Amino acid sequence: MSAPVTMLARAEAYIAERHRLGFALDRSGNLTLAFARFADASGHEGPLTSAIVLRWAKEQAMYADPFTWARRLNVLRPFAHHLADADPGTTFPKGSPFGRGKRRLAPHIFTPAEVDAIIAAARALRPVFGASSSTLATLLGLLAATGLRISEALGLRCADFDEAASRITVRHSKFQRTRIVPLHPTATAALRDYMRTRAKFGPTDHSAPLFLKRSSSEALGYGAVRRAWLQLTADLAIVPRGGHRFVRIHDLRHTFICRRLLLWQAEGADIDNTMLALSTYVGHVNLGDTYWYLQAVPELMAPAGDRFEVFASQQIGEALRG
Repeated sequence: MSAPVTMLARAEAYIAERHRLGFALDRSGNLTLAFARFADASGHEGPLTSAIVLRWAKEQAMYADPFTWARRLNVLRPFAHHLADADPGTTFPKGSPFGRGKRRLAPHIFTPAEVDAIIAAARALRPVFGASSSTLATLLGLLAATGLRISEALGLRCADFDEAASRITVRHSKFQRTRIVPLHPTATAALRDYMRTRAKFGPTDHSAPLFLKRSSSEALGYGAVRRAWLQLTADLAIVPRGGHRFVRIHDLRHTFICRRLLLWQAEGADIDNTMLALSTYVGHVNLGDTYWYLQAVPELMAPAGDRFEVFASQQIGEALRG
């Protein structure tokens, strides 16, 4: 009699299949494997059950909140569908036993003075975190000027910067998409100056990373940038104004999007027409992700409310005159 197939073996087969279909499954894959190991260690055999799923969601995140438990359930849901195709005895918790598994907290929107202070502090930071001061300052400046995701910026190669066309090409972004990002002349000039310094640290051929570790030809990693960021923002004592406890690197992206929308609002631009261009520029897959800022960020809600008040007054006036 053959031994029963372990949950870990089923999880590994599922992840391998998803990888063949082009899915990355970084975090979700790791959590799925963690669940499988938990189920096997608990002595669970046979089909996937709601009981073992609920137990894992809570026991392995005992001190978390229901939101975290709900997110863990959502991660396992595709795996459960996969198993159910082969085993009708598979069960999974119905509905949302822990409530919603998705939420978006209001981001911190940096003031121009805060952005300037961060970049200045990056230039002055001792190169003890794996990045030279020029590399870190250029990287953070690029994020602030383009709204790139940090993973996109760290994945850039030297050939992705086209100085003559004043643009960069972002490859293998979220959902493996590629897009061209035009640069402001000041951003092009900053990258041009950086490339002169960058040439001293290693080759600048087609496949060479744009941002390098200090005294190395290896690409700069997120861990080094995050450590430097934590020190920079702690030294500057920037008080978070959003829903998060700390200011995050990703808030530079949020800030870029919000500042662009604020400029358009001040200019009286048709927001609906400009939203599509902005969504494409920053690499949003869903246009609703861009519209989210209008109702989530106080800096944008106030001008939108003022414009609506003017519009409503005009409509009422026309109705009364009619």
